Amino acid sequence: MSLPAPPEMPVETTEDRLLGGRLVLSQPREGYRAGMDAALLAAACDAGAGERVLEAGCGAGAALLAAAARRPGAQFLGLERDAAAADLGRRNAAANRLSERVEVRAFNIAGGFAALGEARFDAVMANPPFFDDPGALRAPAPAKRGAWMAEGGLAAWTGFLLAAVQDRGTVTLIHRADRLADILALLSAKAGSFQIRPIHPFAEAPAKRVLVRAVRGGKGPLQLLPPLVLHPQDGAKHTAQAEAILRGDADLPWR
Repeated sequence: MSLPAPPEMPVETTEDRLLGGRLVLSQPREGYRAGMDAALLAAACDAGAGERVLEAGCGAGAALLAAAARRPGAQFLGLERDAAAADLGRRNAAANRLSERVEVRAFNIAGGFAALGEARFDAVMANPPFFDDPGALRAPAPAKRGAWMAEGGLAAWTGFLLAAVQDRGTVTLIHRADRLADILALLSAKAGSFQIRPIHPFAEAPAKRVLVRAVRGGKGPLQLLPPLVLHPQDGAKHTAQAEAILRGDADLPWR
């Protein structure tokens, strides 16, 4: 006779404010917590009125909801393989009165875009897990492993995004700067017209992140855009540009 499984303990959450207090985000106290990368991805979303945007791996909805707040005319769908995080994302959408334009589904991209049962989107975006080789770093805490380790590697994420976006639609992602060559190689199978914005922690330090935007079927030349510097040397927390982005007073434009 087998014993019943013990009930799952509720996840302890914190309530954080984004975009200068305009958004409220409940997210787990322990494990992966959204930060600067989510804020930059949201600021880079330039979807127009009436367009449909997909985020793969939306977690509790930080980038998804911030992008929706920035782009009030667009519709958003977030996918998250962790059912608890997806439920938290739905509750965050409701708490911010965005449920009419923002949907969150529990879905594993490993199943392929066809399994989603949706028409292709005008724009897709993601902050893919940064590592796909467990031997490349010290093992993260179990609560963070799903957000840090990419099953199927970066190729699985770029392949899903390319399948999910319509012709002439855009793919936008933020990732480690040292994976830029891999990102371009993987996306170039079906996309072009690349635009790259380096993200530097300090003006004199190498870029640690890159924002990459590509157009499915695009043929334009690659553009290396002016960098974003996050922190000044004088000890202030953020540069004026980074602070304006975090508060929602500025975007990261592609034009």
